[in-house]
Amino acid sequence: MIHRPDRDRDKDRSTREGHYGRQSSSGAKTHSPSSSAACPPPGQEASYPQILPSDRKRSILVKRKGKTDASFGLPPDKRSLKQHLSLGAINLDKTSGPTSHEVAAWVKRILEVDKAGHSGTLDPKVTGILPVLLGDATRIMETLLLAGKEYICLMRLHKPVPKKQIMEVCQEFMGPIFQKPPLKSSVVKELRIRTIYYLDVLEIEEQHVLMRVGCEAGTYIR
Repeated sequence: MIHRPDRDRDKDRSTREGHYGRQSSSGAKTHSPSSSAACPPPGQEASYPQILPSDRKRSILVKRKGKTDASFGLPPDKRSLKQHLSLGAINLDKTSGPTSHEVAAWVKRILEVDKAGHSGTLDPKVTGILPVLLGDATRIMETLLLAGKEYICLMRLHKPVPKKQIMEVCQEFMGPIFQKPPLKSSVVKELRIRTIYYLDVLEIEEQHVLMRVGCEAGTYIR
């Protein structure tokens, strides 16, 4: 279930805030609507940056220059195999079929490491990059979990729709949206706000639409 926040203005704001601010069963606190999550006026959706936040250029402020102390670690190309296995990360291209947990368990068994964890979750039928962290590298898992995600999706319509209409509808989903995962999903079924950074239509063939979606972590894309 996905719809725009500005379509629910007739609902009592305080009631909505009380709902969105409560604790979920997993212990995570859902987002609370605010002015920073307001949708843009019609026709201004294209002003959103067409890249993920982590890909945006940032200014670097240098306070002073220094040298790297080898005792704090080595560059990746100079690390031993043992170091790679204890502080490594694998960008694994998951095939359709296994669960993300199964893939991480296979990596742990094959490499014979003490710990192996996956950042994020891909459904069994979904293919794509699944980061698997090894050993002490699992400590940075939260950083990857909070990073933006990109999906390539194939949408099937009931019948062919004019390209102009498809583009107009896609623009309505730019920026912050309300989203509630379906009942069959494995995540908490609570209404939450997620941000769509970009939604590009790559190709249209009859009733099939190929799209590229850049979104906030935790967005349900199916």
